Amino acid sequence: MSQRVRRTVVGIVIAITAAVIALLSAGPALAHGFTSTVYVNVAAGDDGHVRTTLELEYDLFVVSAADYEKDDPLFESGTAAFDAQDTEGQAAALNAHTQSAVKYVADRFSIASGGRACTPAQVGDFTMTSREGVPYTRLLLDWVCPERGDDHEVRSGLFPDAETYVKGTKTILTYELDGRSGSAALDAAHPSFSTAQAWYERFWEFFRLGTEHLLTGIDHILFLLALIAGSRRLREIVLAATSFTLAHSVTFMLAALGLVDVPASVVEPVIALSIAAVACWHLWRIWRRGGHATDLETTGRGHFSLDRAGWTRLGVVFCFGLVHGLGFAGALGINEAWSWTLLWSLLVFNVGIETVQLAIIAVVFPLLAVLRHRSPRAGLWATGVISAGVSVMGLVWFVQRVFGL
Repeated sequence: MSQRVRRTVVGIVIAITAAVIALLSAGPALAHGFTSTVYVNVAAGDDGHVRTTLELEYDLFVVSAADYEKDDPLFESGTAAFDAQDTEGQAAALNAHTQSAVKYVADRFSIASGGRACTPAQVGDFTMTSREGVPYTRLLLDWVCPERGDDHEVRSGLFPDAETYVKGTKTILTYELDGRSGSAALDAAHPSFSTAQAWYERFWEFFRLGTEHLLTGIDHILFLLALIAGSRRLREIVLAATSFTLAHSVTFMLAALGLVDVPASVVEPVIALSIAAVACWHLWRIWRRGGHATDLETTGRGHFSLDRAGWTRLGVVFCFGLVHGLGFAGALGINEAWSWTLLWSLLVFNVGIETVQLAIIAVVFPLLAVLRHRSPRAGLWATGVISAGVSVMGLVWFVQRVFGL
């Protein structure tokens, strides 16, 4: 490769590195931003009551409840126990301030039957659990309903944007009530759910949740952009996207159904590293082949007509897709035994992800293809800049996630 092309590649990497590091210096280590997920299970209780099990992110819950009730001692003892990673102290802090903690939940989470509100009562003490290494507190409530109908409405407004601590809180709801079972996803735009809802209304919520997850998960979008930038033909990006889809669908389903459990401390760094690796693949080809980086080495045989580099890249993408599936499942946060309703909810969530992925490919790849056709040099610069930026961001995220920065 000529010295001129090498200088071009080095210039691209240096410029993008400086820009991205400056950008990330003010950003979080995890690419999904400051958000939270509440997990709720709703089931029939004794004597016609409704039993709910809520799991809430501990430190966020302490701050929100203390601020809502102006309970400074709760904030002080709760945050001290959190900073000390003292699980027993965390539960004790909430149990010493039960009134403030339960009132916050009762004012922002409700159940109604026949259009009339049900009355909650705490069952037992606050207990602690963990989700993906994050401390969560568990609260059990029994709800007495004045009307014992076969239709219950659940409404959640926990951790709203107005509190300014997090944005876009999701409530993942599983239920077995009124002779029905299934899952639902609630947020600020869709805060309520009725057990009488039609199946397609419930599935639409998970489709929407899937699309929003990919659109707000910049790490997954950058991985896709790296795939697009390094693809030489439409066939390659279609096969790569299909391989990625098949791989992450497998682990997504297994993890969400509780059959595979890999800690987020492993999954998140590997996802970041996969982003950098796929982007660096294209930069390496530019380094080695210069203006011929998009040329086919040999004409492959078989139905897919891929050359050796194409097949190798496809295998790498499939392996990384397996890891990304674990990340998708962790975001959804459902970990239950097998059920057909849950299975379909997960599939619809996955379809939402794939819809956005295909839309991005349909927009970006044709633009790059036209640019490469009209000006090969400009096309090389464009894909080089994209790959350099993505690789640097992936490596920075990898370091942040490994060392917990």
